[in-house]
Amino acid sequence: MVAETKLYDALSVSPTSSQDEIKKAYRKAALKHHPDKNKDNPAAGEKFKEVSQAYEILSDPEKRKVYDQYGLDFLLRGGAEAPPPGSGGAGGMPGGGFGGMPGGFGGMPGMGGSGGTRSFHINTNGGFGGGSGGFSFSNPDSIFADFFKQGGAGMGDDDDIFAQFTGGSRGGPGGRSRFRESGGRRRAPTPEITTVEKQLPLTLEELFKGTHKKMKIKRKTYDDGNGKRKMEDKILDMDIRPGYKKGTKIKFKGVGDQEEGGTQDLHFIVQEKPHDTYKREDDNLRMYVELDLKEALTGWTRTIPTIDGKKFTLSKGGPTGPGFTETYPHQGMPLSKKPTERGDMIVEVKVKLPTSLTLAQKTQLKEIL
Repeated sequence: MVAETKLYDALSVSPTSSQDEIKKAYRKAALKHHPDKNKDNPAAGEKFKEVSQAYEILSDPEKRKVYDQYGLDFLLRGGAEAPPPGSGGAGGMPGGGFGGMPGGFGGMPGMGGSGGTRSFHINTNGGFGGGSGGFSFSNPDSIFADFFKQGGAGMGDDDDIFAQFTGGSRGGPGGRSRFRESGGRRRAPTPEITTVEKQLPLTLEELFKGTHKKMKIKRKTYDDGNGKRKMEDKILDMDIRPGYKKGTKIKFKGVGDQEEGGTQDLHFIVQEKPHDTYKREDDNLRMYVELDLKEALTGWTRTIPTIDGKKFTLSKGGPTGPGFTETYPHQGMPLSKKPTERGDMIVEVKVKLPTSLTLAQKTQLKEIL
């Protein structure tokens, strides 16, 4: 029979649980309630503190023995005289505040020496020593860090999980724990949430009309049941508005991998696929018409398509020089912030010169020109 069970209840274990069972229970609960995984849930931080403090006592055989016999208050107050037999453990302890009671366990079983009462206390570092004072809980982050640094529950993947929260392994060749010292206690840093960027190739037609995309991604998360890493699929819906340009970012918050500091953000960056006819220049579209030398000198006619399916006829009587342009207002790309307005379409002439001429052709050209 134990004096109380609230520390066991915090870890969802029984007072008869083994040390391995207590370790596994803490590992599962700490990973589930860690503040870095629950940024928007203050209650999780309190639960993380609760399970860490419960583990700090129950994982130490001496503290656990004292807790089982006399309860948590007895530990925190530093060890008053032992409750009289049959008093019901901590609930029947004589009054007095922390550090203000006479020292000594009064012949507590397993703790006394020869000759009756032995005076000692549980110090703030968790050990037993002489004098007065009570037990103080360590920082929950320090408890968590030390747990994984020492090998956790021995389930084979502690290094991987430890790295997710601390940015490094427990130590050993080529690796060193990245904890900073704070007032003599080890505390894990909390880095900023990372952002992952992915390219999103789109055709000019999609960027002209706008479209809806469904993207299937794979993300790493933690299994709430056992705390291990797992892969899951997630579908993202995104609307591509008319006029989006290369480099436009479509942002999703907290949909990527779960990692130290929280869950990654994901940004899709618009890329324009090459087009057979048009080259985009900001909100304008440019297309090229290629003429041979004869057409450039004597005249030509072309049918000019627009990106939305209309057709224009463009004719010139010649001569037409290389670089000549014809502009069609409001036939380019829509403006993303003003979709009813459009840029221009620009038609530019390129002249293809012959690669060789006969002597007779050269003579004729000299006579003509």
